[in-house]
Amino acid sequence: MEIFGGTNGILMTIIIGFLVGIVAKILKPGKDPGGFIVTILLGIAGSFIATFLGKTLGWYQAGQTAGFIGSVIGAIILLVLYSLATRKK
Repeated sequence: MEIFGGTNGILMTIIIGFLVGIVAKILKPGKDPGGFIVTILLGIAGSFIATFLGKTLGWYQAGQTAGFIGSVIGAIILLVLYSLATRKK
């Protein structure tokens, strides 16, 4: 049974995105936005950012994706950018 393909792939993406988003929110101090859905989207977007940066820097080959730690780092980058964008002057 293939876990990461078809309908199960979407479900696994949501679950892993949620876990990545939770870990990123725990590791980054301060107030962070969103609830359940935003946390999932944060984790998924963090994975895309980490994969893009990894391929740009030559860490990943074509077809490879970021792992869990890389995804958390990508999500933390997004949280830091959000904090900088919404900071009161």
